[in-house]
Amino acid sequence: MDATLLIAAAIKIAVFIGITMSFVSICVIFERRFSAIIQDRVGPNRTMIPLSILGFKKDLDLPIGGLTQPVADGLKFILKEDFTPSYVRKFFFWLAPVLVVVPALLTMAVIPFGSPMEIAGKVIPMAVADLNVGPLYIFAIASLSVYGITLAGWASNSKYPFFGGVRACAQMISYEIALGLSIVPVLMFFGGLNLGHIVEDQVTNGWLLLPLWNDGGFIIGSGYWADPQASIQRLLFLIPIFISFIIFTTSIFAETNRMPFDLPECETELVGGYHTEYSSMKFALFFMGEYAAMVVGSALIVTLFLGGWSIGFGIDNLLPAGAWWVSLLHIGVFLGKVTFFILFFILVRWTIPRFRYDQLMNLGWIVFFEAALINVFLAALVIAYPSIGIVGVAIGFALLITATILLINIAKGSLKKPTATAV
Repeated sequence: MDATLLIAAAIKIAVFIGITMSFVSICVIFERRFSAIIQDRVGPNRTMIPLSILGFKKDLDLPIGGLTQPVADGLKFILKEDFTPSYVRKFFFWLAPVLVVVPALLTMAVIPFGSPMEIAGKVIPMAVADLNVGPLYIFAIASLSVYGITLAGWASNSKYPFFGGVRACAQMISYEIALGLSIVPVLMFFGGLNLGHIVEDQVTNGWLLLPLWNDGGFIIGSGYWADPQASIQRLLFLIPIFISFIIFTTSIFAETNRMPFDLPECETELVGGYHTEYSSMKFALFFMGEYAAMVVGSALIVTLFLGGWSIGFGIDNLLPAGAWWVSLLHIGVFLGKVTFFILFFILVRWTIPRFRYDQLMNLGWIVFFEAALINVFLAALVIAYPSIGIVGVAIGFALLITATILLINIAKGSLKKPTATAV
């Protein structure tokens, strides 16, 4: 292999690990500060740099508003006693946190975090692994984290962690189906699974959720309507894409065990859930995995629906392709979009109450699964619009509405509570 490609791959891996782990640390301070703002309290604002543990007389107090809180949290977990109960299955008890955090980190490898950069005459994609099956790789690797959570519950040899592990397994399986079906319309539209190509298409033709421009111009200009049929089709496609966006974003909450889907670690019912028996750095690894999964979920939402690293509005087409400063600018844009969705995750956690377990399962199997399945057929109708015409689309839409009404009635019947019988 060319030395340039090897060096570029090593740099990309270092940047990838640095960005992911930095975002995990940033999520900690965001979670604390943002929740404090929502709850009208101060939050962490005077965390000191603990120089006293190195032999100095006192800690260093800098006026930086608690930005060293992630460092303090990390040191706290490292210095805590690493206690392992005597009744646990020790090998699996130690293995479980690793199985949670490693898949969350590996899934980030296929997401393009910047535009391709030209180095020594070679175009280097800004993804650690530029795979042609990016979403499939992400879902395959991310689904492995459920083994870590289930193993943690089983290996703890305690009823509360066991119940939490079973809940996590059922929840992740329930929402993975809706999660996978929700991106089928996106993949049908682009005709491929390469995330880099998906972003580049959105650079040219507008973001999926904001298709306001293409090579011909903006939607308010005559150039956009040079091909009226294609432009109308793109606008019609907003309907299934918006449905996919809602289902996908909500399912990401369930997959990452975030509020209001945090039933596996519900304190009022399960003490602490699957990580009740864990302490020290093993306990911290579970939260690292959760925050890393939240970062990956936010990055995937941005990549599929909001143009990834694209600035948008035709600005990218005006910038010189391959320039190093353009790639850095695009990396900054991508990180800004990801940060927005991380803040959205935190906002939802502190504003929406937790679901009951039956509501959680019904939402996954009866609402999202059926809605995602119907949405696939709706997207197929829009894609087939040039071939079948507006009449064919209208007939198909009528059939879809009929099928939806039937499914809703069936779902209502399954949700009826059994009536009490007299003894």
